[in-house]
Amino acid sequence: MTETMGGKIRTLRKKKGLTLAGLAERAGSSKSYVWELENRDPPRPSGEKIAALAAALGVTADYLLDEGGQLSEANAEDEAFYREYANLPPETKEKLRAMLKLLDGDA
Repeated sequence: MTETMGGKIRTLRKKKGLTLAGLAERAGSSKSYVWELENRDPPRPSGEKIAALAAALGVTADYLLDEGGQLSEANAEDEAFYREYANLPPETKEKLRAMLKLLDGDA
């Protein structure tokens, strides 16, 4: 069974140990609005709200919108990380690459 957008938001929020208020604060929204998204069928958030929630949850907006089950949570997290990485300054990217080599044992 595929998960709805509201179900995905709830699952990710709980997985990250966030309360409704905590997620709302991170996404620049209200607690009642996040509750409504999680529980209303179907939710009708704006693209801006979806993007803010996705960023706060560490996934892509595409993942939240995909109710057909085509996108996995792991791929969405990787894509969100890559997008954030792509916007970092070169010196920060170099530090992250060095850290990755250390973690991977290739240093």
